[in-house]
Amino acid sequence: MSTFAIRPAAENDVDKILFFIRGIAEYEKMTDEVVVTESELKEWLFEKKIAEVLFAVEDGKEVGFALFFPNYSTFVGRGGLYLEDLFIMPEYRRKGYGKALFKRLAQIAVERNYGRIEWRCLNWNEPSIEFYYSLGAIGLDEWTTFRLAGDAIPRLATT
Repeated sequence: MSTFAIRPAAENDVDKILFFIRGIAEYEKMTDEVVVTESELKEWLFEKKIAEVLFAVEDGKEVGFALFFPNYSTFVGRGGLYLEDLFIMPEYRRKGYGKALFKRLAQIAVERNYGRIEWRCLNWNEPSIEFYYSLGAIGLDEWTTFRLAGDAIPRLATT
């Protein structure tokens, strides 16, 4: 029988984190957008501590991950948890590992007295959307995500 655990990532895991980032990018058909390097992950995750990573581990092998960071809701008046990425390798899906990661994220939110857990999902990703609904999540269809990226940021900063 397989053993399963969830563990926080350590600085020497940046190669594994990048592996899962590339995995989710491939699944989302966005591999051309992945430009992050291991040294950048080390800097931002472990030196600047801007985000945290959890691994889903089966029999000592990392089979999934969740990358998250705190946010704040002015309406709720409390911090929250923003889930940037959650990915389970295809051959390890339907074993409850995604749900286990979400359960751990909910525990962290309770421990830190957060008021929300939020994330985004691509509209075409029906399997994930169904999974999220099964957890009790609700879709926020009334919101549109906007982004400033690349050259738009320094251009705005200097206008």
